Amino acid sequence: MLTFETILALLLGATVLAAFARRMSVPYPTLLALGGAFVALVPGSPRLELPPELILALFVAPVLLDAAYDTSLRDLRKNWLPILCLVLFAVGLSTVAAAVVAHLFLPDLSWAAALALGALLAPPDAVAALAVLRQVNPPYRIRMVLEGESLLNDASALLIYKLAVGAVAAGGFSIGTAIPAFALIVLGSVAVGWLLAWPVTRLMQRMEDAPSAAIFQFVITFGLWLAAERLGLSGVVTIVVFGLTAARRGPPMPAHLRLPTFAVWEAATVVLNVLAFTLIGLQIRPILEPLTGAERLHYAGGAIAILAAVIAIRIVWVMTYNALVHWKNRVFGQRSSMPPPTTKGGLVVGWSGMRGIVTLAAAMALPPDFPHRDFMQLAAFVVVLGTLVIQGLTLRPLLLLLRLPKDNTVEAELGLAREAALKAVMAALERENTPAAQRLRLEYGEALNQARLGRDPRDRPDNALRQNVITVARQAIDDLRSAGTIGDDAYRRVEQELDLLELSSQPAHE
Repeated sequence: MLTFETILALLLGATVLAAFARRMSVPYPTLLALGGAFVALVPGSPRLELPPELILALFVAPVLLDAAYDTSLRDLRKNWLPILCLVLFAVGLSTVAAAVVAHLFLPDLSWAAALALGALLAPPDAVAALAVLRQVNPPYRIRMVLEGESLLNDASALLIYKLAVGAVAAGGFSIGTAIPAFALIVLGSVAVGWLLAWPVTRLMQRMEDAPSAAIFQFVITFGLWLAAERLGLSGVVTIVVFGLTAARRGPPMPAHLRLPTFAVWEAATVVLNVLAFTLIGLQIRPILEPLTGAERLHYAGGAIAILAAVIAIRIVWVMTYNALVHWKNRVFGQRSSMPPPTTKGGLVVGWSGMRGIVTLAAAMALPPDFPHRDFMQLAAFVVVLGTLVIQGLTLRPLLLLLRLPKDNTVEAELGLAREAALKAVMAALERENTPAAQRLRLEYGEALNQARLGRDPRDRPDNALRQNVITVARQAIDDLRSAGTIGDDAYRRVEQELDLLELSSQPAHE
């Protein structure tokens, strides 16, 4: 019961902190992590410790699937080179840099153990990156690169981490065996995610009620992650490939399922994000308790040095990549239709390296007898909290300082899609000569005019009037229920009809 009460108290406190963060225009993950650390250090505060395997499945799987489902394959293909370079080179170099600093700081730390530490510290976390990016709103292409990276970099880092931990257990590390194992895990994960997307989407089409559909989606998400882990595959790659494929395979989900299930997913991912970042802060006490005062100071110095290294190496790599692209364009000519990267954009990408729950969960999952486990866990906490505070709090001011040009990509494509949809509707109505069709032609014709002007088709005088009269209609059915003329069954049915009418007439930005 204490655990349940603790979770309720944390959710309440986190909700207040998140609301305060939005009001102050700062990323809420940073305040939640700091709030969790404050609670953890208060004498007598309750402890909330979860198994590391549960942390990854519970907090990472659904957020990754939600992000993969919304990711544009077109934009992944357009930006494949910068994304791939971040996933492979930025993660690889960060792994090596952290391992070198750790080995210099602790000379008796084996290189396999140091690489395991570097791998768990290397990947910017998908949960942290998406939570911060959705608040700071960078230009479209930069956001697509960072979101694409956040989907895939956990996979490369966690695979290196698993191989390094296995090498420590086996007493040695062999590149000749590691590379084939790496490739087999990736290919197997891609195959499983891709193959399972088809039967799952077909089953979804046969469902009739939203609660069953939502439960089924969560069961599939957690089940797929656990199955991949049991098979020795990458849960991250499997979930990402499954989400990307399911979003585009088969007929779309019916509207009566899509609206409520999307609302459930949005609420669930917010709750999981809140708990995940609060949990990050709560881990400071279990990490510090086994250490003496001298060890804390000694380890903290090494952890801060590693924090500086992983921040610096990402910026160095991103700016190096930009320089290489410009050199290639000068020597061989620009063959890509995509504009070359800019220094300002490179600074934003390089500074968007927040670590999160994946790093901390991987550190907590180290075997109890792992060499210098206490130091690794403290380093993980320092890097996660340090990047959330240093980079998370300064990313928005950096964007304002750089004054990047306004990106209207989404607005332009939104206008194109609206106009195409309304033209198709008008063409279909031309074949009808009924009074109802004439009324709809007038309504959709006005909406098409709004779309051609770059406005929301629903932002029209008739819809504004509809919003006003719906308020009157709600008052009328409230009066009937209060008088006892109608019961709650009839009241809720009409209330739902008015809700749908209200939603259909609201502009999208509302």
